[in-house]
Amino acid sequence: MDRFQNILLVGCGNMAGAMLVGWLAGGIPASRFTVVDPQRGDVPDGVTLLRELPQGRFDAILLGIKPQGLDDLAPALSGLVGRETVLFSILAGVEFDSLSTRFPEAGAIVRIMPNLAAAIGKSPVALDSRGLDEAGRAAVIALMAPLGTPEWLAGEHLFDAVTALAGCGPAFVYRFIDALATAAVTLGLEEGQSQRLALAMVEGAAQLAAQQAEASPPVSPGVLADRVASPGGSTRAGLNVLDADGALARVIAEAMTASRDRNAEMAADARRG
Repeated sequence: MDRFQNILLVGCGNMAGAMLVGWLAGGIPASRFTVVDPQRGDVPDGVTLLRELPQGRFDAILLGIKPQGLDDLAPALSGLVGRETVLFSILAGVEFDSLSTRFPEAGAIVRIMPNLAAAIGKSPVALDSRGLDEAGRAAVIALMAPLGTPEWLAGEHLFDAVTALAGCGPAFVYRFIDALATAAVTLGLEEGQSQRLALAMVEGAAQLAAQQAEASPPVSPGVLADRVASPGGSTRAGLNVLDADGALARVIAEAMTASRDRNAEMAADARRG
């Protein structure tokens, strides 16, 4: 982590903002961060907020803008991205070739796929790099550790899939929680109570699944589901509905495939840009 003493965040919306909160909560000094964002109202104490790109040297620059804004930003930013700079990108669908074309002097480029749980240190953080040696990769892991669980992918070709899972997946989970609570209301529960119970249930189930994944031997969520469901019991009756003709698995697969394909379309758009 000591390699990254001076970090510039270019754009600080929901995702980059969650990363910033996670880094600060993880103990990284606020003085290491400079944010450039013309729209953001404020930043945490100790973080420098600018409205225009600064001059100077940065150990790392995080692209936190919308992917469609990259071409407008790149000409002005490229002068700050030198051989001593690691360029971090959370831009969905923007590949290494597209980034290196726009920032040819970057010392290294790291693609990152986190989600908003980075703010509480609970995000998966998928990584791939171009131009980093082993010491650099270790420094990146140390920097990302306060955000959750960082791990390297086997190649850039996996980013579309991991985006569908780790990046889009939280929205699917939130929809499922909302569906659980809504269904409970139709069964007679009051709306506020059904929301509270659904949230508490999912939080506890997720924590237990995480613990059991680390057990010896590890226990998968599928096995845990079967452990909850006694033969002929009420849970089994509900699972029979979800499992019928692969209903739940099919709709989730369709949702993730749509997200993956859209990410691939955005990558193609970036290449053409």
